[in-house]
Amino acid sequence: MVVAGCKVFVRLSDEQKAVGEQEDRRAEVLSVRQSVMQPGQTECYVHYINFNKRLDEWVSADRLDLSRRVEFPRVRRSKQDAAAGGKAPTGKETERPSRSNKSSSRARTKGRADDDEQEHDARDGDQDTPMSEAAGGEGEDEGASKQSEIERLRHGGSMSQSGTEISRVRNINCIRMGRHDVDTWYFSPYPPEFTGLHLVHVCEFCLTPYGSEFQMQRHRQKCRLMHPPGNEIYRHEDLSFFEIDGRRQKTYCRNLCLLSKLFLDHKTLYYDVDPFLFYVMCQTDAHGAHILGYFSKEKDSAENYNLACILTLPQHQRKGYGRLLIAFSYELSKVEGKLGSPEKPLSDLGLLSYRAYWAEAIVERLIRFRGDVTIEEIANATAITPQDVMHTLQSIDALKYYKGQHIICLSNKVVDAYKRAEQKKRRRIHPELLDWKPPIFTSAQLRYV
Repeated sequence: MVVAGCKVFVRLSDEQKAVGEQEDRRAEVLSVRQSVMQPGQTECYVHYINFNKRLDEWVSADRLDLSRRVEFPRVRRSKQDAAAGGKAPTGKETERPSRSNKSSSRARTKGRADDDEQEHDARDGDQDTPMSEAAGGEGEDEGASKQSEIERLRHGGSMSQSGTEISRVRNINCIRMGRHDVDTWYFSPYPPEFTGLHLVHVCEFCLTPYGSEFQMQRHRQKCRLMHPPGNEIYRHEDLSFFEIDGRRQKTYCRNLCLLSKLFLDHKTLYYDVDPFLFYVMCQTDAHGAHILGYFSKEKDSAENYNLACILTLPQHQRKGYGRLLIAFSYELSKVEGKLGSPEKPLSDLGLLSYRAYWAEAIVERLIRFRGDVTIEEIANATAITPQDVMHTLQSIDALKYYKGQHIICLSNKVVDAYKRAEQKKRRRIHPELLDWKPPIFTSAQLRYV
């Protein structure tokens, strides 16, 4: 009998076999329930060990290979048993005999992400900023390549993944925003009435969730919001940025956080939005301003972080929008006259994107520069903190020791990668179009209950 907490081998699905996988995966059973698609059948929600949580899924019982090693959860001894000297089960790994399942049909699962998806998303930083092709990973072993780092992130999961987060079962499988149906990746604390639905409809303007298409159509007849409820501070062609105060627009910002939690494993904030400003990037057409992504920023950061959380919605990823969000956050820091850095720890994909942006921004300042320059001067020109500048120069192997002093020397590989990036037609942030002044908050406005 398989229960929550068991570790078993899961046989490959037809989709996994189609992409060329060879070995079954070992997984931990997080939940057991009666099948939704096939009444009378049992299905298990499994987390594949050493893989990212976005690959978690519901599998039918006939995919569990009970002929191989099955590890049962350990049973904790109660204080009364310990005082009486009784023995509790050890929970050691045991061998289970093979069991045949007469049911040949399998429960259909939703929200599935194949193995290549994690690698493609991790390469979002590469496509946004090809300079990352020449940049090595921070803290890597000598000789490690970019591909090895992507492979490590692919199999290692989120950097900030914790045991309590692993135990959570993804409660929403798919959402519909406008004309896009998007498979979700992680758990998000939406109200219970949305749990277990085949599809949750989300208004792409006010971000309010609804359980049926009829409710969404009725809502769209009444909803007059055609853009995020904030001030438009930047517009170039069809791209706009809106600044939203979490204290003034609590409902919208909470909906935005709940939505982003479906795609960010490390995100914990979704209710207390008062201390944050939200900068939403939108694409405008005749029907309104459609959200592409956003980043949040603390109103008063003790560590001078210029970004708290960043997300490009999955339906708009790998188009360069992540780099635009990062670049825009640094343009705000330049207007403020401060050096900025994102809040740590970064997610795995966020770390790759930031490393790529830092490399290109710094090389862009150095590519035509000759003479003496300090780390502080580079930091002041790019609004990147000296620590991030130093780590980036080390990651692209640009710091050399020559004749008793440290020099900055760009390799041909780094220069060639920069030139390839320049040849591509990509969107850029134009600082002259930014209509924004740093907001000033009184002590009363920064006092949150």
